[in-house]
Amino acid sequence: MPQSIEIAVTNLTSVPVLVFILGFLAARTIADVSIPDAIYQFLSIYLLFGIGLKGGHALKHVSLSEVLRPSLMTLALGVLIPFIAFYLLKLIKNLQDVDRGSIAAHYGSTSLVTFSAALLILESNKIAVEGFAPTLLTIMEIPGLVVGIFLATRSSIKTGAKSDVHWRETFQEIILGKTVLLLVGGLIIGAITSDAGYEKVSPFFVNLLNGFLSIFLLQIGFMAGKNFHQIRSVGFGMIAYALLFPVLAGFLGAVGGNVVGLSIGGTTALAVLCASASYIAAPAAVAIALPQAKNSLAITCAIGLTFPFNLIIGIPLYENFARLLS
Repeated sequence: MPQSIEIAVTNLTSVPVLVFILGFLAARTIADVSIPDAIYQFLSIYLLFGIGLKGGHALKHVSLSEVLRPSLMTLALGVLIPFIAFYLLKLIKNLQDVDRGSIAAHYGSTSLVTFSAALLILESNKIAVEGFAPTLLTIMEIPGLVVGIFLATRSSIKTGAKSDVHWRETFQEIILGKTVLLLVGGLIIGAITSDAGYEKVSPFFVNLLNGFLSIFLLQIGFMAGKNFHQIRSVGFGMIAYALLFPVLAGFLGAVGGNVVGLSIGGTTALAVLCASASYIAAPAAVAIALPQAKNSLAITCAIGLTFPFNLIIGIPLYENFARLLS
């Protein structure tokens, strides 16, 4: 427990958390520290490809047996979590099923930025994480979106109503969208390139990643602060959900990581993946599949509540889950 408290204190004073808070406070004081959209897009591409490249290179040094069980567990959690999310949202009576499905898709998918921040915090505390962890990120990205969208349309199918989900376009956005394409592309390139080829680009894609992540978090903090007034509009039920569901999902991830024999760091990373909510890949896919859903509800909760909670409180909490279970 003392080590977990030390990690929590270190987390609160880490650069990612402090930069996020700076961006949030700047937005609340009407100081414009936002970065141009073109740079924001560059940073998102850089982070996606850099994480994939680093994970793909790590795959060169592990056997199939080492990564198979964690991958299957991640896939199972990626299917289970949106189901749990959807049915827990039944407790919020003023939501329609299409909105429950939209929110479940966002919370069933993952947040690259939360994951990247967790890796940085764990690394700063000298807690090792399996190199293939980005592979688990890629695996969990897709099933949550598919399950959430399916659950959103299931009620209309039951009543005989025509579902207007265009699955072809939806799968095209999910699989060929920026998030999955860059992650998978980075993984493949990192896995097949030579060590010499990787070493030539690692000073840019690996050594500078934490610095670029901090700039990205400044923008995320600014976005959260600028839209914080919208939190009141989602209602107490959604606020409670956005803060409590990540704890449940994170615990499930920690249990899953422990079952398949991941290290404390790897178990924490899987718990973070389960607890995070997507606000990059999910909004684009859900907007195509469920145009009638109030997608701003999910995005507001993901950026305004769940992301700050995970960044400041969640990551040390999930590490504590991993340590207790081990």
